Amino acid sequence: MLEGRKVRLRAVERVDLPSFVKWINDPEVTQFLELNPPMSMEDEEKWFVNLQKDHDKVFSIDTKDGKLIGNVGLMRLNWKDRCVLIGIMIGKKEYWDQGYGTDAIETLLRHIFDELGLNRVYLIADERNARAIHCYEKLGFKREGLLRQNRYKNGVYTNDVEMSLLRGEWEERRSRP
Repeated sequence: MLEGRKVRLRAVERVDLPSFVKWINDPEVTQFLELNPPMSMEDEEKWFVNLQKDHDKVFSIDTKDGKLIGNVGLMRLNWKDRCVLIGIMIGKKEYWDQGYGTDAIETLLRHIFDELGLNRVYLIADERNARAIHCYEKLGFKREGLLRQNRYKNGVYTNDVEMSLLRGEWEERRSRP
C-alpha cells in the first residue's frame, strides 16, 4: 500500500470492479479519458484477469477513511529506457477539485522515482481537460507537444497534450522549501 496525505493506493481487488464499471459508463467521468464505454461487468472482469498477466500496474485510490474514489495506473513500463506512462480516473465526482487526484499522482510519483528508480514519467491529456492539466503542471509536469486530432470521441476529433516529468525535475522540486 502506498500512503499519501489524503489517499492510499492499494492493489485492485475484484470487489472494486462494480464501481469501476459504473464510473466508466458515466459520460461525465470519461469525457476526457481514452476509455470508450459502454463497458460491461464481463469486460471489466476480463481486464482484471489480464491485469495480472500484463506489465501494467493499476492501484485503487482510497480516501484515508477507506472510500474507493478511483484508480491510477502505470502502463507501458519500459525498464530499458526507465520510463512509464501514467493515467488516473477519479470516478466519485464529489471528490473532484479537492486535491485527491493531485495527492494520488504525487504518491504514485514517489513510488515511481524513489522505489522503482525510473527516470521519466509521461502522460497524455485531452487538451480540453483544464482541471487535469493544471494538476499535472502543479506537480511539475512539462508540456512536450500537441498530438493533433489524436482521438475521435463522441463524433469529434480532439487534440491531446503530451506531458512529462523527469527524475531530476522531481528531485529539484522536492528539495525546495
